[in-house]
Amino acid sequence: MVLVRRIVPLALLLASGCGSPKPPDVAKAEGPDMLFARQVMQPPVFVDPQRKEKLAAAFPGIEKYVADEMTLRGLPGVAVGIVIDGELVFAKGFGLADVEAKTPVDRDSVFRIASMTKSFTALAILRLRDEGKLSLDDPAAKYVPELANLAYPTRDAAPITIRNLLGHGAGFPEDNPWGDRQLGMPEAEFSRLLREGLPFSTSPGSTFEYSNLGFAILGRIVTNASGMEYADYLRTRILAPLGMNHTALDERMVEKGRVARGYRREGEKLAPEPSLPHGAFGAMGGLHASLADMARYVAFHLSAWPPRDEREAGPVRRSTLREMHSIGRATGLWASPGLGDEPPSVRAAGYTFGLGTFETCDLARGVGHTGGLPGYGSVMQWLPDHGVGVIALSNLTYAPMWRVAREVLRRLHATGALVPRAFVPSAALVAAKEAAVGLVARWSDAEADRVFADSLWLDKPRESWKAELDALRAAHGACREEGTIVAENALRGALRLGCERGFIGVSLTLAPTRPPRIQHLEFHGVLPPPSALASGGDKLVRLLHRWDDAAAAELFDEGVDLGQMKASLTRLKEVRGACQIGEPIAGDGATRASFRLSCERYPVAVEITRRAGAEKLDAARFFAVPGEAGRCAQ
Repeated sequence: MVLVRRIVPLALLLASGCGSPKPPDVAKAEGPDMLFARQVMQPPVFVDPQRKEKLAAAFPGIEKYVADEMTLRGLPGVAVGIVIDGELVFAKGFGLADVEAKTPVDRDSVFRIASMTKSFTALAILRLRDEGKLSLDDPAAKYVPELANLAYPTRDAAPITIRNLLGHGAGFPEDNPWGDRQLGMPEAEFSRLLREGLPFSTSPGSTFEYSNLGFAILGRIVTNASGMEYADYLRTRILAPLGMNHTALDERMVEKGRVARGYRREGEKLAPEPSLPHGAFGAMGGLHASLADMARYVAFHLSAWPPRDEREAGPVRRSTLREMHSIGRATGLWASPGLGDEPPSVRAAGYTFGLGTFETCDLARGVGHTGGLPGYGSVMQWLPDHGVGVIALSNLTYAPMWRVAREVLRRLHATGALVPRAFVPSAALVAAKEAAVGLVARWSDAEADRVFADSLWLDKPRESWKAELDALRAAHGACREEGTIVAENALRGALRLGCERGFIGVSLTLAPTRPPRIQHLEFHGVLPPPSALASGGDKLVRLLHRWDDAAAAELFDEGVDLGQMKASLTRLKEVRGACQIGEPIAGDGATRASFRLSCERYPVAVEITRRAGAEKLDAARFFAVPGEAGRCAQ
């Protein structure tokens, strides 16, 4: 199977002329035997020493945005926090926690966080799993006997498991309108509800459908599996170890004066929303928490990344948190063609163990959850690979705080400093890289036999490898390494060789063998474009900024459809904004060249061609730069 991801680090290196922070130091390779040394996994690191300062530059704009959003939506109060590397670096209250008493919102104001509670319930279940007190694949009826006689909708349905409940896959109907009003249901009434039987909208395990009822059942499982009341288990085993001392299921347990009073909108006025008591459905959405406490919680989740040797700290293992951050079940894929200043975008989402996961064009993996109840709206989101999290809390019914989190992340991304950690190459990868560079300079059968996996010989005969490298040496002349290898992980990376004529990109992947040998090796030679192509690229960019019929006719061969070309450039400018041409990223040095364009919104690449001996261009094609353009930019 050929994986597209193999070309990502190589594509990044082909455009290495663009300024970027110094990559992490690599492991030292002391001679050829280092290729066979014991692998030591070093955790990825952030490479930009100014990363936090650059992110903080967005804070004034974020503060103004939240204030404007609060006014626009008529929110009584909002609290917003940003966590970077485990520290609450931005914490701001807006508006009032209690409109009648004129109490301002601050970092210690306590809001009901609604469905964000679900991840705490999931943590409790996973801790019990880690302690050996239950299995996620146990039937739920093992711990909730009221479910023992449940009538399933199909004869082939498997019994509902704890895993089904954690991922909203039990087959229960979506129940937000009803479930939100059940928080105070007494335990005895809940038992009666379960004994009377439950309706299904789908067969268990077949699809995702959000279920508050399912998490209420999980709360009962926590009680019965632990031998403690759910509230007590959560307080002593999850909240207290995290230092969340102002977080509680019962509002009466919150320090007087800290509670942000919930409101609903009645026409143009705000009306107090009566607080719902804690009961059997508290496990699905009953927690009250402050911004400061939620920052501790988000920091705890962020602390799970990257995997490392450091001693464990917290109520569950880091590996358990990482399990929560994976995609257990896909929940949707949404695409937008782009409107106005908004570029085209795609968002994929999933759900696992009380947390939603998402990926977008700009951001890699994100994790979090929203919350909404009568009187409140909230959100928490974090980017595990970026070390950044956002929390937003409000005291208005179903306030769309997800909009705030999305905009905060967008503004942080716009600083250019919201980047993931960089992998540190392993000693084996460094040694393999040095062997590959040596083969570029001079072929050696013995060296190739030593470092190549058998698959390389099966994919391409020995003579073909020798011929390819002979051709590269003839075309490019002597070459040398430019910078260090860029690792995609400990066993995959890429580097760039600067040559007398152009450069060569090298991409390699090691096999799962002991010792690791090279299973994939790719060379990408780029020769300098002739003057006609170099100047053609400059002229094309000028047409992008301002179309001119005469200039276009002078640039392109008569066979080119200038009307179509104008339409393509117009669309590109709408999506990308103004662009500047960069260095070539591909080309044969004669009739074909590709250039990287740095644009206001995502980079793009253009390939231009001409017939041999001709001065005019016969084609121009734009395409996304792999690894740079946003993973789904057009």
